[in-house]
Amino acid sequence: MAHLLMIESWVGAMSTLLPRAIRDAGHRFTFLTRDLHHYLRASPSPRAHPLLAADHVVTAETNDLTKLPAQVERLHGALGFDGVLTSCDYYLPAVAEVAARLDLPGPSPESIRRACRKDLARAAFWEAGLPGPRFSTAASWEEAVAAANGLGYPLVVKPVDLCAGMYVRKVQDQAELRTAFLDLEGFPVNARGQRRVPIVLLEQLLTGPEVSVETVGFGGEVHVVGVTGKSLGGEPWFVESGHVFPAALDPGLVRQAEQTAVAAVKALGLELGVAHTELRLTPAGPALIEVNPRPAGNQITELVRRVTGIDLPMIHAGLAAGERPVLTPAETGVRSAAVAFLLPERAGRIAAVHGTGELAAAPDVVDWSVRPAGHQAGEPTSNNGYLGHVMVTDLVGGDAGTRAEALVAALKVEYER
Repeated sequence: MAHLLMIESWVGAMSTLLPRAIRDAGHRFTFLTRDLHHYLRASPSPRAHPLLAADHVVTAETNDLTKLPAQVERLHGALGFDGVLTSCDYYLPAVAEVAARLDLPGPSPESIRRACRKDLARAAFWEAGLPGPRFSTAASWEEAVAAANGLGYPLVVKPVDLCAGMYVRKVQDQAELRTAFLDLEGFPVNARGQRRVPIVLLEQLLTGPEVSVETVGFGGEVHVVGVTGKSLGGEPWFVESGHVFPAALDPGLVRQAEQTAVAAVKALGLELGVAHTELRLTPAGPALIEVNPRPAGNQITELVRRVTGIDLPMIHAGLAAGERPVLTPAETGVRSAAVAFLLPERAGRIAAVHGTGELAAAPDVVDWSVRPAGHQAGEPTSNNGYLGHVMVTDLVGGDAGTRAEALVAALKVEYER
């Protein structure tokens, strides 16, 4: 039994999936956070929060990387850790630094820093000759205008250090660029109290379907677990409205996507760990969006598990403990699994979500939830604003994606007047 240190977590699905995976693998964990109430306020169920399944809950300033490694080293002397991990992008650099300080398994701090900064990752892909959009960075409005004029509209404007699609949008002209730039300028600190890097990434707009490739790095090799199909909505935003595993693609295109993702993971130097690489299938072939050096969010790992039996959160925990991953698929009887998300039409307080009766009765629906009455919905501009989800499995034809989308489309959101 390994004793793992979890430094922070997301408050969504992974806050349940990762603690469950650690326990199911026969391990235990200590939870380290700067603000326990952040999790208790966002408990995913009426039951006790899954992070409270930790052997110990310890408070420390997890945002201060000048002090955190030494603090954890002292904690390690008292409790003894076999590995360190997180599910939250904003704390992946902290985990890498702590693992290096304690000589525990993990990718190098340099590789994580590159992967977690979209501008540094873009540069690494470019240097490796990997397919992707033309891009530029800007630290001022004048630099943004010059970069946009050099690249040409339409463009995608991104922060270099945010997650869940926050503030990522398509811009058609200089006026829209100005709005995007000012919005980012007005968000100098992320949701975890970390000061942001004031750099804007501008990219050539890629067209075509989006997919992600789920991989595991171990023993000097990057192993592909599978390719996930993704649906987007809410233009000019890039909100993920659903996922299906495996993606319904021509085998040749699947191989191209897999090869591109593996090359991207290697270009970043991510020699150990689970990764979630997003690509666009452009007319010229797969092109890289980004590599996330952790298990996929948005329930994708559950889709993978239901189809293949491979539990990526459990593998994530096992790698942190120094274990060799088992990546052989099992016969589950499920041909495809999909999740679709209920997006808000607008901001406002929810009076009710109608149409859930069919979800409770449908045999192919394996998981669903909707926000309760009184929930304050935000604008549909990122993956943080979902009002619910439906997950289905298909045992015969591999058409789970269409079914999940139809079930979510039948849900009707009533707003308070």
